[in-house]
Amino acid sequence: MCLIVFDWQPQAAVRLRLAANRDEFHARPAEALHRWPGSDLIGGRDRVGGGTWLAATPTRVAALTNVREGQAPTPAGAPSRGELVRQALEVEDPAVWLETLASGGADPYAGFNLLVMSDTRMWTLHHSRHETHWRLVSPGLHGLSNAGLDTPWPKVVQAREALRQVLTTRDWRVGMRSAMGDTRQAPIEKLPHTGVDRDLERRLSSAFIEGQEYGTRATTLVSVSTTETTLEEQRFAPGGAPIGDVTSLATPTTVQS
Repeated sequence: MCLIVFDWQPQAAVRLRLAANRDEFHARPAEALHRWPGSDLIGGRDRVGGGTWLAATPTRVAALTNVREGQAPTPAGAPSRGELVRQALEVEDPAVWLETLASGGADPYAGFNLLVMSDTRMWTLHHSRHETHWRLVSPGLHGLSNAGLDTPWPKVVQAREALRQVLTTRDWRVGMRSAMGDTRQAPIEKLPHTGVDRDLERRLSSAFIEGQEYGTRATTLVSVSTTETTLEEQRFAPGGAPIGDVTSLATPTTVQS
């Protein structure tokens, strides 16, 4: 994932509403949203690394974005960051596991942000060449891209504000599908400085990236209530052409797909 915005209300009947875009090379093979065989885990699957970018079980949700560090080399033999999402959903105590990552367990990995929700708690862990830290996420609206939580990149600010507005409508999902499909690029003067070429930085500044080789591969909407978790995924081909939709439902007693 390269853009995630969400409303976290742990004491409400609907605890979480989340919208996310996965940006990736179109040539990298991946499976659509599905229930993994022999597991309660629902999510897409990267056929190269074997992990996932966003997934859920009946009681947890986890998602990951890369941290963009243009001058930072990937550690030699770095493991797939997508495996962290699966682990977050399967470990006995997410807080203990996150503390282990923050205390050196994340060192072999290239930069990432990991978002983990478990029942009425949510954490974010940020790992980059400069720092690694984790914390509880406070209730409210938040946004995450390729920097730390709530870093005000233009697309984060715009998508978070769109979520704020659609939460007052009858169906927030309709509005967020539109907002996450926004292809407008940020003005040069508002771009972050992440160490990549400025032309590339601008191409990456839109919520939805329409590239032929690299671009938005999927938009996923997640809704978590006290009784069920719903995931909706739209998939896209090069140039942003839609190629399919999947909806899956997880409850404490059954998983349907």
